Amino acid sequence: MKLLVLGATGPTGRHVVDLALRSGDSVTALVRDPAALGDLADKVTVVAGDATSHHDVLAGAAGHDAIISALGRGNSVRADGLFTRSSAAVIGAAKGAGVSRLVWLSSFGVGYTFDESSAAQKTIYRTLLRSIYADKAIADERIRNSGLDWTVVYPTRLTHGPAKGAYSAGDRLPMKGNPTISRADVAAFMYRAAHGSEWIHRSPVITD
Repeated sequence: MKLLVLGATGPTGRHVVDLALRSGDSVTALVRDPAALGDLADKVTVVAGDATSHHDVLAGAAGHDAIISALGRGNSVRADGLFTRSSAAVIGAAKGAGVSRLVWLSSFGVGYTFDESSAAQKTIYRTLLRSIYADKAIADERIRNSGLDWTVVYPTRLTHGPAKGAYSAGDRLPMKGNPTISRADVAAFMYRAAHGSEWIHRSPVITD
């Protein structure tokens, strides 16, 4: 497949790119700073741009089979409109480029999944992550109403641990405490979702 990856220089996006390249896919990375790709720069098609720009995403999406977004705010607890602005740009660009498949990384506890979270999780979501989760909720609903072949992925708390390859994924999962999942496993799930139809028009929760 020909994949456009957003957030390719981030910790989850990097795993997506590595997996795609190992699997023989063609990867385009839309990045603000191409130098941040490091050794990947010679292995992917690089498009310098901003994921919140319709023009830039459209330039990257043309001729591709799917878009995988692993955008995140790093260590910041402020959204600054990243997800609402990028979702608008991605939806418009995908339609303009004729790319129907979109796999979008969100977070467990956003939107309706908040009601399914544990007491420990709710405390964190209401306080520390309030700004980011409010922005993501708007973006996620926009994507679900986009008419694209979307998958919105809801992982629990992300870690930098190695891929386990064994995790739970489902439309609804019971929660206790504050469970985690590695970014490597999230990337693997998103990659497989982009290559199949099982999770189209679904919002899977994934956790160890």
